[in-house]
Amino acid sequence: MKVLVVIDMQNDFVDGALGTKEAAAMVPHLLEKVKAFDGDLIFTKDTHPQNYSETQEGHLLPVAHCIKGTKGWELIPELAKIAAERHAPIFEKPTFGSVDLVKELKKRYDAGQLESVEFVGLCTDICVISNALLTKAEMPELPIYCDESCCAGVSVEKHQAAIEVMKSCQVIMKGDNHE
Repeated sequence: MKVLVVIDMQNDFVDGALGTKEAAAMVPHLLEKVKAFDGDLIFTKDTHPQNYSETQEGHLLPVAHCIKGTKGWELIPELAKIAAERHAPIFEKPTFGSVDLVKELKKRYDAGQLESVEFVGLCTDICVISNALLTKAEMPELPIYCDESCCAGVSVEKHQAAIEVMKSCQVIMKGDNHE
């Protein structure tokens, strides 16, 4: 089985507190990919507590975002609908990478039920790369892909830098310039 992991496609990262024009611009392409994907979907949600400003991340990134239960924390509406229709699991993660996500993927891999994993979403240079590299570290022989045309970073430069690091770590790129 192929799995598409959709990382943190939440309102705050698209057009909210930490949204970017690049994130908003790639949404139609990502939606097309998710709708057409022939395999399992898994979603993640960046999830912070009300006291976010008191956390280490809150001190280093003093922009409240993805506070559990807020509109900004929710998946963008189109993806929330797809997640519900496809009964896709959603992993809430308190930090950049999700150990629980990797454990779920490893369980499928060990059972012979995982052919490949592909990552898309936000932000390329923080959460996408973190989850791709955690997965690669746990399952080095599993083909791991990233569709760079369905990702956006904090900036265009950081997106490109993350793509280069993932390539160096043998994450296979897909997208407009690949495949």
